[in-house]
Formats: sequence, C-alpha cells, structure tokens
Amino acid sequence: MSTTDTDSTSEQNDSTAPPRELLRTAGLKKYFALNDGLLDRVFGETAHVKAVDGVNLTVRAGETVGVVGESGCGKSTLGRTLTRLYDPTDGSVIFDGEHIETYSGRDLKALRRRVQYVFQDPMSALNPRKTVGESVGKPLEVHDIASGTERTDRVANLFEEMGLMRSQLDAYPHELSGGQLQRVGLARALITEPDLVVFDEPVSALDVTLQAQILNLINRLQGEYDLSYVFISHNLNVVRHVCDRIAVMYAGEVVERGTTEQLFENPQHPYTRALLRSVPSVRERHEREREELPGSPPSATNPPSGCRFHPRCPEFIDGRCVSEAPETRSVAGDQGHEVACHWAELSVEKREAHTPPDGAARETIEREGASGEK
Repeated sequence: MSTTDTDSTSEQNDSTAPPRELLRTAGLKKYFALNDGLLDRVFGETAHVKAVDGVNLTVRAGETVGVVGESGCGKSTLGRTLTRLYDPTDGSVIFDGEHIETYSGRDLKALRRRVQYVFQDPMSALNPRKTVGESVGKPLEVHDIASGTERTDRVANLFEEMGLMRSQLDAYPHELSGGQLQRVGLARALITEPDLVVFDEPVSALDVTLQAQILNLINRLQGEYDLSYVFISHNLNVVRHVCDRIAVMYAGEVVERGTTEQLFENPQHPYTRALLRSVPSVRERHEREREELPGSPPSATNPPSGCRFHPRCPEFIDGRCVSEAPETRSVAGDQGHEVACHWAELSVEKREAHTPPDGAARETIEREGASGEK
C-alpha cells in the first residue's frame, strides 16, 4: 500500500472515530448542609440537601448535552458543580483528562478560562455599576490575555458578532433589553475562548421570537468557536432543537440518558414519558390538553427509599420499587441509551400486561417495602 493510500485510510478511520471525551463525571455529589435546625443545635446532627447525588455524565468535544427535569431536580446545581462554581461533596469531575474536583489557586483560575457558565439571569453576572463593555472585557485582564486598546477592540468585535452595536459597549445593564443582556452574557462567556460552556436556562425569560434568535446564535457560535455545550433546561422543545444527547434528572439523579432521537422516539423511564406528555409540540398544541405530572417532587433532604420516583410513578410495580434503587442499564438494541428503572427492565409483553396496584394495595406495598417487611 502506498503512503498516500495509508494516509487516506488513516483519515477515514479518524473521521469515523467518536469525538474525544472532554468532560466526565463519576458518582458526582453535591450536598448542602442544613446546620441551623433543632437537631443540629441539640444533638449536633446535620441534615443535608442532596441536590446532586451520584451523577455520571459525559460530554464529548463539539457536542451539546442537555440536562432536563422539573424545577428542583438538581440540574442547575449540577451545572455549577461541573464548572467548579460549587465544590463537589464527593465523586470526580474529569476535564480534558485532568481531575478538577480538587483544583484551587492557579489551577482553578486556569480552568475558569476554559470553562464558562451562562446564567439564567444575565443581570446576575453583570456589575450594575459598570458598563457592559467593562464587564465583558474584565476576564481578558484577569487572565492576562489583553488590556488597553487591544481589550477594547476584542470586546467590540465580539459585540458585533453577537448582534450588538459598538455603541452599546458604554451601556449599563439596566439600559438593555432581555435579549440584548443575554447576548452580552454570551459575549462574556466567549471572550476567553473557552472549550466548554454551560448554559443554565438561557432563553427561559425570553419570548418565543427572541428564544429562536438566541438559540440560532448559540448553534452558530458552537461551530465557529469549536465549542462543547451543557444545556440545562426544563423546556423539552428547546432541548430537542439544540442538543445531541440528553440526560434526564429527577431528585438529584440521572434516570435516563441517550441521544435526542432515542429519548424523544423511544423514552423508557416513566418520568421521561411524563415529561414528554406534559410539553406538546407546536403542531399538537391545539389537538390535546397539556398533561400535568401528578404529585410533587420529593424532599431533597429525605428522598424516598428505593426508586425516588416511585411515589408518583404510573408504572409502579411492587415492593422492589420501594426498597431497591434501580441500577442504570443499557436499553436492549439501542446503543448508548441507558435507563434506571425496574419497570423498564421488563419485557415489552410484561409491560403491556402489567397493571399497577392502586389505592390501599399500593399503600400497603409502599409501607411494607419502606420498612423492609415481607
């Protein structure tokens, strides 16, 4: 085989190889101590909010991974822990091959340049006493990238790329609209040319027209800057538009993950199915009523035993759901699709034949399962 043939074969192999892994978490936990309660004062016992509880997540170079779930499921806390805005309680965060969960000082400062966070409320990341141009340019000074005229030029050029005007460099946050502020937030995140950007509900406060504009901008910037994204949202229609893969969170845990197509076309977890039913697509919106998920999310300080979704689950099986936390397993015949659910482990025939216990029977099973009775 000639050298040319060898090079050609190598390029073909490289093109079919999966993108490199940029970020990985293993057993990631973030607990918040509640240390001002009666038990703590009397007995020295401390309760914890288990906001993130054993999450495994992977983000490859150049892809967008969505994290979805109801309010309070832990998705925003996960995003802030990934970027080290919060210190992990346990588990590991590996970024570009390096464990960053214990970073501090200069290592953490260097990480800040490569990993950025876009807040749901862009005002929270901007100093109201400084112009937006000053706020966007500040990271260039912090990381010794540029100063003076060069800094001003970089910020001005980025403003134009965000669809903002140079004259708005001297505006204060309160003088800009919500859409303009979100563009400023994007500019501030991209000014250091990061590798990974975590978005926390970036369009939830905008109307539909502005949402589309910002989402299109986010998509375009990803290609131009070779970025990887983690996209946190409760809006499944938005996530479907921008994400390659999705992780579904419930009560601090990931209960299902897979490609966007897998989760929308073949959802396995009853919670994922309920989320999809609650958010009809635009063309379905006039054909059926929105279906609300019954019940409320569980306590983050004292989550249910077994599967944390079992008190609300329409596919509740038996005491196993109450006493045994389901393992995350691969979905048969669907590569890369994983789910943590006892019901999803059943064959299609058994699922279709299954009738969940109701009323007193279910209450008895839950009570006995929680207490360990047979």
